[in-house]
Amino acid sequence: MRTNLSSQISLNRVSPKYYKPENTIDRSVLTRFEKIPTNIYETVDEGVKCIADEVIRKIQERQHDGKFCTLALGTGASLRPLYAELVRRHKEEGVSFRNAVIFNLYEYYPLSEQGSSSIGQLNELFLNQVDIDRQNVFTPDGTIPQDAVIDHCLLYEQRIKTYGGLDIVLMGIGREGNVAMNEPGSTAASITRLIFVDSTSRSEAAHNLGVDNLPPCSITMGINTIMEARRVYLLAWGDDKTDIIKQAVEDKISDTLPASYLQMHQNATVCIDLPAASHLTRIQRPWLVTSCEWTDKLIRSAIVWLCLLTGKPILKLTNKDYNENGLSELLVLYGSAYNVNIKIFNDLQHTITGWPGGKPNADDTYRPERAKPFPKRVVVFSPHPDDDVISMGGTIRRLVQQGHDVHVAYETSGNIAVGDEEVVRFMHFINGFNQLFDENQNETIRKMYADIKQFLLQKKEGDIDTRDILTIKGLIRRGEARTACTYNRIPLNHVHFLDLPFYETGRIEKNPISETDVQIVQKLLQEVQPHQIYVAGDLADPHGTHRVCTDAVLAAIDEEKNAGAAWLKDCRIWMYRGAWAEWEIENIEMAVPFSPEELRAKRNSILKHQSQMESAPFLGNDERLFWQRSEDRNRGTASLYDKLGLACYEAMEAFVEYKPL
Repeated sequence: MRTNLSSQISLNRVSPKYYKPENTIDRSVLTRFEKIPTNIYETVDEGVKCIADEVIRKIQERQHDGKFCTLALGTGASLRPLYAELVRRHKEEGVSFRNAVIFNLYEYYPLSEQGSSSIGQLNELFLNQVDIDRQNVFTPDGTIPQDAVIDHCLLYEQRIKTYGGLDIVLMGIGREGNVAMNEPGSTAASITRLIFVDSTSRSEAAHNLGVDNLPPCSITMGINTIMEARRVYLLAWGDDKTDIIKQAVEDKISDTLPASYLQMHQNATVCIDLPAASHLTRIQRPWLVTSCEWTDKLIRSAIVWLCLLTGKPILKLTNKDYNENGLSELLVLYGSAYNVNIKIFNDLQHTITGWPGGKPNADDTYRPERAKPFPKRVVVFSPHPDDDVISMGGTIRRLVQQGHDVHVAYETSGNIAVGDEEVVRFMHFINGFNQLFDENQNETIRKMYADIKQFLLQKKEGDIDTRDILTIKGLIRRGEARTACTYNRIPLNHVHFLDLPFYETGRIEKNPISETDVQIVQKLLQEVQPHQIYVAGDLADPHGTHRVCTDAVLAAIDEEKNAGAAWLKDCRIWMYRGAWAEWEIENIEMAVPFSPEELRAKRNSILKHQSQMESAPFLGNDERLFWQRSEDRNRGTASLYDKLGLACYEAMEAFVEYKPL
């Protein structure tokens, strides 16, 4: 059973000529905007094998000379595949790390004796599985008294110097551009020190560790210490690092983006996969650096870029605009600006439809969806109990109003996103109801009320909720989801709560997807046999649940396809995005517009999820609530279509079709 199909989603075919230059001259031309040498790999596996080769080569070179090899190691998610490969080389190929000296890049502070630590994670991922001498492993101490921290940091710096400095630094990059735990504002001269960690970096690190909370500070190796290393590798994999990688590699050096300091390093390399590289100029705007292999999507991307650059709608672009902005190749291919303009204008015009389920008794030649069958059976898969209305609430209402048979499947309970105060509020109500209307005073309710109240009073930060509390939190979210579905006129027997097991850990860190998860989804698909399926395409969402949920759906579809399910032949699968980002316009294949009244109705359906209004996690530094971000995103899509000279709407929801391999 294939359970990682989302990783194979490729919206744009990227020619190898852009990321695997044949010679030094081609590379210098392609990378003219890049200020740090950057290696782009087709897959994570390819990347980690190449990096592992270089790390092992240096270790063995030092072994041959009878010397230590000093490595500074981080513990971010981007490093996990590399550690797994190094461990495999040790166990299967006999590679030895006996001469390696390890310096942990950072440690959380202050740490309790039972608290999750960076060195604990590094031990688990790598150190405990290879033959490194434990006497050669050094880490900042997150438990020392505060008045001893400065001396401890100076001693750590001195120990690095005692071993002749760092040979190799292996690290990832955070969402704020931080390296190690050097937050924005860190100076180029900084050394190992105690630093306050931004909330976004802390939540990202907590997610990587699989805990709910981390201490507010960190003892981290400084920028200057890292820059003195003889070799630095910065690793990043996946869609969620696209923007920060582009800034670090192509923008000016700034203390607001600590990773950009690597532009001054003599021997630093950024190692990324194609998804993480997707916003680099040579991948996203290749016409600015080389001659292109023009595809329909690349042409659309180029014309949209040109419109925004010149401030002109598509049909007003001129030959001069093309020639002055590196797009003269398109004039050669199509003969004139007018010919290119008409092609792209029509392509984008045909993505707009007010009939997301297809318009019955109409010519569907240029429509994103088929006219028949009508009505369609539709399943909307929602990772959390509010992603359906946040991401495509307007489209759901349109599908219902146009007579389609709409089902909504909530894949997880979403219980960890409910605050304790919500539990208290509901328990007060239940207890009060019990006292007012039950003469016998139900003992179960009274006891549970007392137990839960006592637990919450004694609950400490990081404690896991009891199963009873998690169940109540799940019930709260179920009630909100049912209310929103009723508001959108979806029958309650069409509302499905799948409660996929992978999610039910009570912590941020979830279990891996399992066959049971896939079978639950597959059973629903077999029952409904839909003509349309909507799934989350937020593969870069901050907490990863969307990707796992989408993997479960795609795996179930894959199983049905392998079983020869007849219903799949007449089914289309559409991917939506939620509050985190929108599809790039070159990829949009269906754009559903709606009016101010319909946008207000969508907002009302989101507001039914009251437990998520003020305390929803993972908002980072973005203070907008989910309904605000959703509206801004939908208005932004409509505004972009308007700027291109297409129809002007209040808002739009956008979709990309997924075609099973």
